[in-house]
Amino acid sequence: MGDKKYKVPLVEDTKVRVLYETEAFGPVDKADYPPTGTNSIYSAILSRNEAVKDAKRLKTFLELRDKYVTKKVVFEDPLFPADDSSLFYSHKPSMKIEWKRPSEICENPQFIIDGANRTDICQGELGDCWLLAAIACLTVNEKLLYRVIPPDQSFTDNYAGIFHFQFWRYGEWIDVVVDDRIPTCKNQLVFTKSFRKNEFWSALLEKAYAKLHGSYEALKGGNTLEAMEDFTGGVTEFFELSEAPKDLYNIMRKALERGSLMGCSIDVSGDESSEINMYCLKILSATEVETRTEQGLVRGHAYSIIGLAEVAKDTRIRLIRLRNPWGWVLWKGPWSANSKEWSTISTADKGNLKKQTVEESEFWMSFDDFQRNFTKLEMCNLTPDTLQGDERHSWTVSVNEGRWVRGSSAGGCRNFPHTFWTNPQYRLKLYEEDDDPEDGQATCTVVVALMQKGRRMQRHQGAKFLTIGFSIYEMCGQDQHLQKDFFLYTASKAKCKTYINLREVTERFQLPPGEYVIIPTTFEAHQEGEFILRVFSEKQNMSEARANKEIEHDGIQGEKRKKPKQKLLQPEKETEEEKQFRAIYQKIAGEDMQVCANELKMIMKNVLAKHNEIQTEGFSLETCRSMIALMDTDGTGKLNLQEFKHLWKKIKEWQRIFKRYDKDKSSSISSFEMRNAVNDAGFQLNRQLYDIIAMRYADEHLNIDFDSYICCFVRLEGMFRAFNAFDKDGDGIIKLNVLEVSPF
Repeated sequence: MGDKKYKVPLVEDTKVRVLYETEAFGPVDKADYPPTGTNSIYSAILSRNEAVKDAKRLKTFLELRDKYVTKKVVFEDPLFPADDSSLFYSHKPSMKIEWKRPSEICENPQFIIDGANRTDICQGELGDCWLLAAIACLTVNEKLLYRVIPPDQSFTDNYAGIFHFQFWRYGEWIDVVVDDRIPTCKNQLVFTKSFRKNEFWSALLEKAYAKLHGSYEALKGGNTLEAMEDFTGGVTEFFELSEAPKDLYNIMRKALERGSLMGCSIDVSGDESSEINMYCLKILSATEVETRTEQGLVRGHAYSIIGLAEVAKDTRIRLIRLRNPWGWVLWKGPWSANSKEWSTISTADKGNLKKQTVEESEFWMSFDDFQRNFTKLEMCNLTPDTLQGDERHSWTVSVNEGRWVRGSSAGGCRNFPHTFWTNPQYRLKLYEEDDDPEDGQATCTVVVALMQKGRRMQRHQGAKFLTIGFSIYEMCGQDQHLQKDFFLYTASKAKCKTYINLREVTERFQLPPGEYVIIPTTFEAHQEGEFILRVFSEKQNMSEARANKEIEHDGIQGEKRKKPKQKLLQPEKETEEEKQFRAIYQKIAGEDMQVCANELKMIMKNVLAKHNEIQTEGFSLETCRSMIALMDTDGTGKLNLQEFKHLWKKIKEWQRIFKRYDKDKSSSISSFEMRNAVNDAGFQLNRQLYDIIAMRYADEHLNIDFDSYICCFVRLEGMFRAFNAFDKDGDGIIKLNVLEVSPF
């Protein structure tokens, strides 16, 4: 008896937190959205084959602008038209919307007047305060601002009704082109506007961001971190202020000094969130007290953090400066306008603080009041430096894209031990130690950032942010996908503090030198989505070819299968079972001793009836056609007896594997176990093919019946057989012309 029999699976505590989005347009109602399709990820997988793109997307802003300037016509964006499809996907606005160009709204329209600043951002009739809070933070850093908003644009020089903005999108900067038709009602901008009636950069930036996500309605509700990251490509941090570190003020001070963007908000309960819409529409009512704190702060609303300061009173008092995207101040507590606290500080301190407050929407409060009143802090750092420590570092980054597919690689967190191992796995090798290790211990600093992709753009399909997180396990010398037992009996070396429904989860770790595997997961199993995994390191720790690359078998994409050694063929004595098969075969095949797909279906049904270990009604006609395509060596489109015997041997071998994983004798196996069954049969596949197998052959309960299982194996056998036939020199690479690619 082995020791393994006495092992007890480890139990790890997995924390989860669900956040409300900060919004000022009412709660997100599940009934607003249609149900998500079960194969929503399938189109994403197939998009790898996309060969034809809209030619208009490939033209640069300058090419388009010059073209329309030369033609003396104004640009109309065909990809984001001036109609209802760009406004909403579920709720039609109650007001009458007219799309107008700035020259139709006012005289002398300007793109930017006296520089882009916080006074140019006033919220309209849309719950995107989280976006505007991020834009306000962006204006503090001109270098960042003018990367997002290229300044060489105007309504005079080379004007053609076309503008562009740049956003960081999942690892790269993209240019978003829009025309300047903006939603209006009664000749007033409906959404974001500047306090200057003839300034339009903020309205056009909002339009470009809406185009990026499919519609204006897609911007309803969110977390400030999303937009901050899209404006910088930085690394996000999230703090629960009730659990914040003791040195939070210093962390925030360093972050602001290094150009980090910060926002904050107050959690809102479900009962309170329904009233927020009243504020967005600027309607005051008896519900006012319920939506604000006693001192006037609005729950479920995003505020920008503009600055920090210290003043001398009896002792040094730490202050924080905030901004309300609505354009006015509601704060009535200490350090509010005309409060008694201002009279207790020196004239110099008072003048300095008043000078920093550039508009009516900004206000001061003590840092202690900030921590008492607000519940969460969102921070986007331009580099991982501000996550911890005083020193600046040179960071290297590895970017990996992946997806969770229901029934194949959406295994859920460690609470689901039987499927957790099927999640995507990424190798991390850390060999170079930090220059200044803590406590004299050799460590390697890494920052892991897991971001889910495309969820806001898919809102019209019912998508919401998944609750995500990750774990890190120490390993050594394994180059294949780690199996279930490894995770059952091995504790994680590190993991995110909580699983949370933010777009990105980020954690910083100091790990001993060694080899690790990162497991990004959703909290629940069977949840589909795409993600991007970024790993920052202070040292060049990922230089090896397979470092931080998803662990998978290369299979069809290059790894050559070992060919079995040739054996001398000896005449085989026919067994009693084979004699019975011959009799059945002759009875159905007739004089020509060949069977077509329909006849093969009948034979297989009779043969399987004599093997009642697996309850099945036989094989479908489609499966039988695939069997003939695999075994038809003479090109007749039928099987002779010899070909049938070879086929049956294959099926018996695959049947034994099937029974191994059909533990409950249900005549079906879990789609997650299909990975092991495929490996046992000698097929080496990459993760993408495992995902496709699960989607194509599993039923709604994520089970694969015997017919689908055999059909899959028949096609895999045919695929590998064809590949090996074309692989003349045995290097694992083939080249085909269009006539050699057969769909059959």
